[in-house]
Amino acid sequence: MRIDLHAHSTASDGTDTPAELVRAAGAAGLDVVALTDHDTVGGHAEAEKALAELRAAGAPAPVLVTGAELSCRIDGVSLHMLAYLFDPQEPELHRERELVRDDRLPRAQAMVARLREHGVPVTWDRVAEIAGDGAVGRPHIAQALIEAGLVDSIAEAFTPEWIGPGGRAYAEKHELDPFEAVRLVRNAGGVTVFAHPAAVKRGTCVPESVIHELAAAGLDGIEVDHMDHDEPTRAHLRALASELGLLTTGSSDYHGTRKTVRLGEYTTDPEVYREIVRRATGAAPIVP
Repeated sequence: MRIDLHAHSTASDGTDTPAELVRAAGAAGLDVVALTDHDTVGGHAEAEKALAELRAAGAPAPVLVTGAELSCRIDGVSLHMLAYLFDPQEPELHRERELVRDDRLPRAQAMVARLREHGVPVTWDRVAEIAGDGAVGRPHIAQALIEAGLVDSIAEAFTPEWIGPGGRAYAEKHELDPFEAVRLVRNAGGVTVFAHPAAVKRGTCVPESVIHELAAAGLDGIEVDHMDHDEPTRAHLRALASELGLLTTGSSDYHGTRKTVRLGEYTTDPEVYREIVRRATGAAPIVP
């Protein structure tokens, strides 16, 4: 089995629509793909419909794991929590996702305003056009900076010179406490995995002591095999997971053309996937 448990669509900051993502996963030979857009489940219905269409056409179709990547912060450090197979209608988690998602709009507008104060020719209309129906975020602003010829890549935009943490045009947003995120997801019948915990290029990493505390609070796993982790880092994270009794996953963190990584470039062990499904009580994988 080939299992990719972290992918994004146009419902947040990916470039593939949910339907295109499902079709691409099937074409890439994936048996399972998780749709984990930032703080939203807005792409799930379209993805499920695309699965039914693939099945009707006799085309390759993966099992769909529904989920989201939750924006969290602790002691001033941002981190992301992957949440799988939770009940999307559970009131507490639904309310927190709405708060985070709704704050994305004024945050993005504030960053564009700060860029313009520095004489940067990026407009809100263009950023909104790039985002389309998705939840607007920093990658959309970065794309506008690329179009303006000011940076060559999204990674270059995510620096202090531009819209990286602490940068001259950076703005904070509402984010969950990670311990609260673990509690909310568990109460909604879901499973939590700390996304790319050692991806230094995304900003300061949380101390390992926090991972110990999260494990004690009910965290299910950590994402180990990821493009932002080198081999020594992966070995260290596997040892840490073994010590703490955490599951280890592998995922592409696919964003379409916004990243060079391919769907299925990093994958999760089938036994780990089956354990995630076993633990989840909020939803079940959608089988084509």
